[in-house]
Amino acid sequence: MSRPLDALNVEVVYALTNEQRIVRLHLTSGARVGDAIRASGLLSEFPEIDLAVNVVGIWGKAAALDQVLRERDRVEIYRPLAVDPKQARAIRAQHTAGRTARNKGRRS
Repeated sequence: MSRPLDALNVEVVYALTNEQRIVRLHLTSGARVGDAIRASGLLSEFPEIDLAVNVVGIWGKAAALDQVLRERDRVEIYRPLAVDPKQARAIRAQHTAGRTARNKGRRS
């Protein structure tokens, strides 16, 4: 099956903890990130997606909903972070420091 010359092949991706959905689309040239997300059907399938809240990107880089797509772009819908990255680093550092202190006590 051939596609019109002004069409784009793109993917829209949404990943959960234990599931990843990839929707491949053919869109007309000039389509935007928001157009691809709406055309993917993922907003209906995952009602927790709120484009006013969820960050979106193309190939791992943040993108605006009105950004024009290019051939073979991969549109990604990101979930909100469960833990702030700074807080996660602090927790890991405390855990490591505690383990180091316990190990030093065993060597004495």
